[in-house]
Amino acid sequence: MSTNQLQLPPQNRYITTHNADGKAVFSNQLPDAMPKQLFNEIPFGLAYTSSEFPAQLSAEADLAKYEANLSTPPGLVISTGTVCRIVDFAPHVGSPMHRTVSLDYGVVLEGEVELSLDSGERRILKRGDVAVQRATNHAWKNVSPDNGCARMLYVLTPCQPVQVEGLGLLGEAVDGIGVKASE
Repeated sequence: MSTNQLQLPPQNRYITTHNADGKAVFSNQLPDAMPKQLFNEIPFGLAYTSSEFPAQLSAEADLAKYEANLSTPPGLVISTGTVCRIVDFAPHVGSPMHRTVSLDYGVVLEGEVELSLDSGERRILKRGDVAVQRATNHAWKNVSPDNGCARMLYVLTPCQPVQVEGLGLLGEAVDGIGVKASE
């Protein structure tokens, strides 16, 4: 389903850089319109990625890697960098339960979204609310009133492997979500 069918405005992302005089300017290396890919019928906008943390910005190294990720989208997480996504949810649509090996910040931009954990606990997040998702098994669902659409901003950062006493290391679980495994 396209963003227009979801009745959410299209999005742009504006990337800054430096000119030859060291002044801040807007990059024209990529179009401003944020591209979207469909994963499990949910539009994912790949706002930006970095392949290293801290990011290497000199000589536009990060821009080249981001451009490559637009052609071949990464898994949910880049284990050595960061991912910034905008995800649009049609009314009553949600993600399968999944776990990323990352520290994620999820911000509700439009609508209301339910965050469910595999323990059965749930929270309703409203516009402006932030979820700090720490490598836990979780799912998202649009529960906006009046069949409204929802839009979320996610920033995913890598984390060390998570060990739970008695269970060992917890790995990524993305079955059914429609994305490839993270590298």
